[in-house]
Amino acid sequence: MNKKPDIDIVTLGCSKNLVDSETLMGLFEAHGYHVTHDAEVPQGEIAIINTCGFIEDAKQESIDTILQFVQAKEEGRLKKLYVMGCLSERYLSDLEREIPEVDGWYGKFNYREILQELDSQFSPAIAHRHITTPRHYAYLKIAEGCDRHCAYCAIPIITGRHQSRPMQEILNEVRYLVSQGTKEFQVIAQELTYYGVDIDGKQHIAELIEQMADIEGVEWIRLHYAYPAHFPWDLLRVMREKKNVCNYLDIALQHISDHMLQRMQRHVTKEETYELLRRLRREVPGIHIRTTLMVGFPGETDEDFRELVEFTKWARFERMGAFAYSEEDGTYSASHYPDDVPQEVKRQRLDKLMRVQQNISAEIEGAKVGQTLRVVIDRKEGDYWIARTEFCSPEVDPEVLIAADENLQTGEFYDARITDAEEFDLYATTRI
Repeated sequence: MNKKPDIDIVTLGCSKNLVDSETLMGLFEAHGYHVTHDAEVPQGEIAIINTCGFIEDAKQESIDTILQFVQAKEEGRLKKLYVMGCLSERYLSDLEREIPEVDGWYGKFNYREILQELDSQFSPAIAHRHITTPRHYAYLKIAEGCDRHCAYCAIPIITGRHQSRPMQEILNEVRYLVSQGTKEFQVIAQELTYYGVDIDGKQHIAELIEQMADIEGVEWIRLHYAYPAHFPWDLLRVMREKKNVCNYLDIALQHISDHMLQRMQRHVTKEETYELLRRLRREVPGIHIRTTLMVGFPGETDEDFRELVEFTKWARFERMGAFAYSEEDGTYSASHYPDDVPQEVKRQRLDKLMRVQQNISAEIEGAKVGQTLRVVIDRKEGDYWIARTEFCSPEVDPEVLIAADENLQTGEFYDARITDAEEFDLYATTRI
């Protein structure tokens, strides 16, 4: 029998893309292929690049990576190159014309056809994802697509309408992953609070998370990418009652000025946003809220920005990211609003907003000194074990550093006393 070629899959962009790559890796392995992930230089005979096409910087990174692998192919270090994901879903004809050296272009939803092209014996057999994260945690994608159509956002253009995965399919995946050693689940979707609406018109996210929490072996569940309008309040009851549902919510708010919220087509008002945050904190004491804010949207005035700064000071988000508006092809704002906030003003506003948040973050993390918190160990790095609390999602949130001479194990949970704090990271000891 001829040896099957080695495959290298490179993932760019968000954790939802990572799940797609892991799914494809599992399919290849089920058909007898050896697959590596995210090699810095081509490691296999065939490379597959899973691209991001969300914002300009991500698109440029995707193109640069494709061209790097094209060069490797021209130099004989790679036999075939395939591209999949959001960038090729969005710009397929342009990419085919501009980069003909790529052997095949696939989008966001037809990437399984790569295996069909490479393997005449391909069958759509059931295959489990190849988890590329540390074994104790995994990303769990519960839906694809978005029906919200915010003015600035290209996601609905790329992914189409919201499609929820069947609940039993998700729960079966959780059970399988638990059997393989996964203890912590990052629940992700473009908009997770919409889960189930496309099936029967009702929000079922609270029911899904409650059933997940009842699966033996699930230690932590963390929720990413909620939407502020029509929030499913029963989800807060689940967070309170189920100890393995982390007191953590990732909910992108984008702005607070009614003027901006209306232009952004966010379908929520300033007062509704303030009340949402009050209720989140009232019903789930100790909740850590992660949000994303935008500066420089077309028409943003100095007064709009001042409102945003004052809101940030009031809200005291435990986790906050911010970015400057970037005009995206095909969006409502690109076709209806001039990009009229100068780049220098965008930069100044972004810098000021992040300075405000840095001070807030330092105060919030500093207040944890002396507390004993449950942590999970992710890895050992230099002189420290790197851990996280329930309030910290992998890769994006603060970490907890514990001296490497303590007798700990990766993937295990411990009680740790916080001994010191920096702007974003904590120091701790399990010797308590």
